Amino acid sequence: MSLSLPGTRFRPLSFEVPKPLFPVAGVPMLQHHIEACAKVPNMKEILLMGFYQPNEELNRFLLNAQQEFKISIRYLQEYAALGTGGGIYHFRDQIVSGSPEAFFVMNADVCSAFPLEEMLSFQKEHGEPNSFVILGTTANRKQSMNYGCIVENEETNEVLHYVEKPSTFVSDIINCGIYLFSPDIFQHIGGVFQKNQEEMMALYVAILKESTNGWHRAEAIRLEQDVFTALAGQGKLYVYKTLGFWSQIKSAGSAIYASRLYLNQYHKTHPERLATNKKGGPKISGNVYIHPTANIDPTATLGPNVSIGTGVTISAGVRVRESIVLHGANLQDHCCVLNSIVGWDSTVGKWARVEGTPSDPNPNDPLAKMDSETLFREGKLTPSITILGCNVTIPSEVIILNSIVLPHKDLNRSFKNQIIL
Repeated sequence: MSLSLPGTRFRPLSFEVPKPLFPVAGVPMLQHHIEACAKVPNMKEILLMGFYQPNEELNRFLLNAQQEFKISIRYLQEYAALGTGGGIYHFRDQIVSGSPEAFFVMNADVCSAFPLEEMLSFQKEHGEPNSFVILGTTANRKQSMNYGCIVENEETNEVLHYVEKPSTFVSDIINCGIYLFSPDIFQHIGGVFQKNQEEMMALYVAILKESTNGWHRAEAIRLEQDVFTALAGQGKLYVYKTLGFWSQIKSAGSAIYASRLYLNQYHKTHPERLATNKKGGPKISGNVYIHPTANIDPTATLGPNVSIGTGVTISAGVRVRESIVLHGANLQDHCCVLNSIVGWDSTVGKWARVEGTPSDPNPNDPLAKMDSETLFREGKLTPSITILGCNVTIPSEVIILNSIVLPHKDLNRSFKNQIIL
């Protein structure tokens, strides 16, 4: 599983926690992947790979996950950002050490039902055991050009043509960033590495005879552009199209949409995580996750699509909808939080309103653009989902609309369409 760096698109939330550990539907983003892997029969080990420097929080998460899911989980740190293919090629010895017949590769920043067992069955039914499978889904013509596009043989599901983010329409089948490989994939990645190495050495041999920079660059390999494009039409690469939900989690705002998808799935997978209306408890509307340590006044109304983190305090008359409220936040009497993320230990004052405007609120579109960071409004790009960073204080009776507030800010007035530094 490849971990992405805490990139700028996930700020200000990535200041406090690595993106893969950001809570989505009540649990760290990465835990959804691990839960899916742990359910696959004969799964031996989970390897996490990335350039991210491991810290105490990541180590604690891995230890707890190993204990909970009873499976070995290791983090392998890349010496440089090696790309989606370079990482697994660099650590190929660790991957094949257990003599796996096949292994999954998943990007950490995707939200999915993770039909892994279905992909295994599909691989056995289509082509030889050493074939490779891409998880695909369908998108409309405009959306498809933001992803890797797959042209398939409709009878055999073989990938005939692959283009990453084409400039014109190629296909409505897109790459979900979840793959099933046999160890044979390393021969194909190795061919790309050898080609890159030769090109780098030819380019730099005159001036870098004693340097390894060329080798480092040669090992930066992208599965999509460098490997899949070449494999298409060779009888080795297939696409399994899922009807289940899928979304990317690129920006902080897209976590709200991903939370909606996972909360809806909890009806089947984790009904115990969904709050219900109980006597003496808050009013629950739709799918809501509430951590057991949260303290919520019975006159509050939550949902749909709300996730309440550890130690959160929600006072009388509060309304929360389509939002994530993180650890230690305090929502005071009669405040309103809509289409927003309230950061760790932040406070929303009495009768205040914190609100965002999702760019496409259509819940029936599996690729609805809830993940847009910005909208073009009033002649300029402005935030759509309102995000409060860590330890932000919103005073009573103010309105924060379509704004991003960086950590440790005490605001003294209302803001609209602003990034508050």
